[in-house]
Amino acid sequence: MAKFPGVYVATITPFTNDYEVDYRGIHDHINWLIEQGVHGIIPTGSLGEYATFTREERAKVIETTIEAAAGRVPVVVGSAAPSTKQATEWVRFSMEKGAAGVMALPPINYKPSEAEVIAHYEAVANVGLPVIVYNNPHDYPVDLTPRILKKLAEFDNIVAVKEFSGDIRRMHDVIRETDLELMVGVDDLAMEGAIAGATGWIAGFVNAMPRESVEVFELSQQGKLTEALELFRRLVPLFHYDAGPRLVQAIKYTMELVGRPVGPCRPPRLGLTPEEEVAIKAAFEYATKSNLAISTN
Repeated sequence: MAKFPGVYVATITPFTNDYEVDYRGIHDHINWLIEQGVHGIIPTGSLGEYATFTREERAKVIETTIEAAAGRVPVVVGSAAPSTKQATEWVRFSMEKGAAGVMALPPINYKPSEAEVIAHYEAVANVGLPVIVYNNPHDYPVDLTPRILKKLAEFDNIVAVKEFSGDIRRMHDVIRETDLELMVGVDDLAMEGAIAGATGWIAGFVNAMPRESVEVFELSQQGKLTEALELFRRLVPLFHYDAGPRLVQAIKYTMELVGRPVGPCRPPRLGLTPEEEVAIKAAFEYATKSNLAISTN
């Protein structure tokens, strides 16, 4: 059985208008997502703007998320940090607070050797929590190929990979060449990934459209392709924004459109341009003019 099956939300972080973390907003957002049927929560990933946090803020975001989930769904904590020591400290902290696992990037500050990548993950795995390896060769200097993943899978606690290369062929390769759970890492391949055999999906736009996201993934896994295609083709123009550098702004703007505003992004991220807002709103309206049941309650 998969350790982390289903749709996991890489959660945004709500901020006040003066860029302070809105902890009450985190609690409300997590509760709403769980009520809408998501299967797991992942705070302090890149979508959560973890790199802008102080150490105290990051610790409190993790604590608040685990408290809000209250055991109803697993919480898997993003552990990325500039050094292996810092990353393992966040894994240990998360384990002490009750996290079900961690999502771990390779070294992020420079292009490491393969031996350094493997040593980094060995240290993370040795803490004792189940690890979802995060492959994102677009934003970070490492591509975790199936050959490398096969080596990482030798560590007992490395159980899954979030695959964000954007290439459906890579998903097939991971399934064929490793025994890791495959989790779709980019929203606009959610349907194809589920059909290919992914057991999970770590999603971004599910922050704004959780019920619809869960439905399209489950339909795809069940082989109900007519229904899945009808839904996914409405969603995919919006989901394309998950694969771009402005994904955080796009997702937070979409949350505003569904009636659940969560405040701005922290600098250095700037707000969307008027042209970007028009394009994202058009994609959102294309999705919602169908029979999708967008829930804002």
